[in-house]
Order: sequence, then C-alpha cells, then structure tokens
Amino acid sequence: MTNPYSEFVASVSKLVADGRSLPLGGFAPLSCPKIAPDAPKVLFFAPHPDDETIQGGLALRLLREAKWNIIDVSVTLGRIPNRKAPRLAELKNACDYLGFGLTQLNPTGLDNVTAATRNKDRSAWDKMVKLAIDALEEHRPRVVFLPHELDWNGTHIGTHFLVMDALAAVPDLTCYLVETEFWGQMQTPNLLVEYTAQDVAELIAATSFHVGEVQRNPYHLLLPAWMQDNVRRGSELVGGQGRPAAQFEFAQVFRLRRWNGRQVEDCLAGGRFLAVSDNAASLFP
Repeated sequence: MTNPYSEFVASVSKLVADGRSLPLGGFAPLSCPKIAPDAPKVLFFAPHPDDETIQGGLALRLLREAKWNIIDVSVTLGRIPNRKAPRLAELKNACDYLGFGLTQLNPTGLDNVTAATRNKDRSAWDKMVKLAIDALEEHRPRVVFLPHELDWNGTHIGTHFLVMDALAAVPDLTCYLVETEFWGQMQTPNLLVEYTAQDVAELIAATSFHVGEVQRNPYHLLLPAWMQDNVRRGSELVGGQGRPAAQFEFAQVFRLRRWNGRQVEDCLAGGRFLAVSDNAASLFP
C-alpha cells in the first residue's frame, strides 16, 4: 500500500519552499478600530524586534475585540551595533502594520539585559530597571506581556526579571501579567488562545517586516507549524492530561497571572481555552 502521508508531507514542504519567494514587508497597514483616549493600555515588553509580531496574537486580538491601546515596549535592538538602526526602522514598520503603538526604553536599545548583569552589575541593572519603572508609571497598564523566566534566550530571561523588578518598585500598580514563550517552553501554562488562519497570516506578514532577520533565517514561514504544535501541547498542559483536545487549528500558550501591587497571584481557576468566538477582554475583568 502506498503511504498516503507522503503527498501530505511533500505538500507542506513545498508550501514552505514557495513561501521563500513571497515579499517581505511593504504591506499596507491593517484596518484597526479607533482607540479611545481612555482605553485600557497594554504594554508588550519585547526583548527583541520581532517578538511583538511572533508572540503578538493575543495583543492583536485585544486591539480588535476590545479596542484596547497596545503599546510595544522595545527593550533592545539586538546585539549587533550596525543593525540597530535598521532593526528600529523594521520595528516601526511592523508596529504600524499591526496598529501597535511603540515606545523605547532607550533610543539605541539597551544592552546586556541578562540575569548575569542583574547578578553581577547592580549599578547598570538598576539604571535599566528605572527605565522600565518610568514606562509602567507613565502608562499604568491594565495588562503587561513579558517572557517567562525560563525562556532560554538570555535577553528573554533578562527582560522577565527587568519587568518584575520594575513592578516591585511601583507598589500602587495592579495589573495582569501575560507570560509568553518562544525559545523555552513553559512547564505550567494556563491559557491557550485560538487564532484564525487570517490572524496567523497577518502575524507572518508583520514578522516579514523584520527583513534583515528573516532573510538570514526565514522563521516567519514556520509560524503556522509552531501555532499548530501549540494546540497539541496546550490541549494537555492547559486542559489537563488526557482531557479532550481543544478544537483549534492555530493557537498560542501563555501563563496568565495577576500582579497585586506586591506579588504575583493566580487569577485563573485551572486552565482556560480562549476560542476566537470569545472576547479576549474577558480574560481581564
């Protein structure tokens, strides 16, 4: 008997190969709702330019479904000096495409945002934390996105602790925390968020604005496969081992908790699947 999956796998491989010839960036901005001046703010602390697009699906849903003000907080512009200005230009274009606002902790990006700096150079670390404190105090966000503490990449882990140290210095601020993963998988996610095929296509298009990065490594073309694998993992890790799987095609896993002004506390009773038919704002009552 001929293996019926041979053609299936070959077609997937061909789609990815064909995707290499698709244009990078240059697309007209997406249609966005009008945001009220007093709309709740969401700060997305992005370790690098492209994190706001790769992991920005839930933020994009909040923009569209709740008309909340999404602001990307650029933490670094990468580690290569002559790429910083181009990466900033690419970041601005990507945010414009999605309809995200953009602010920078430092005009040329921070350097050495790592746990090692936190442990060994407190003077430099405290200066960076002060910049994050300023962003929190200026915007008073309802929701903060940040990487989880074991996201493998040194800058992702450093950004986690940068935000947490800043939150601890703003005791009158309460907000929700949405922890993301990309390089290192979370062991304890509690939220699985569904995306439509169009959502994923728009996140890929937004990621393609980071031209210099995806020319080096066309990782934007693998986002659909990653989103599909998230359904596999998230169905068990969020829904419970052996429980019915989420009937999603594309999704992303997160850990949703709450900052009560002093410490992190749980705010979900068990895990939750957020379908595309649900308003994303329902996560943040």
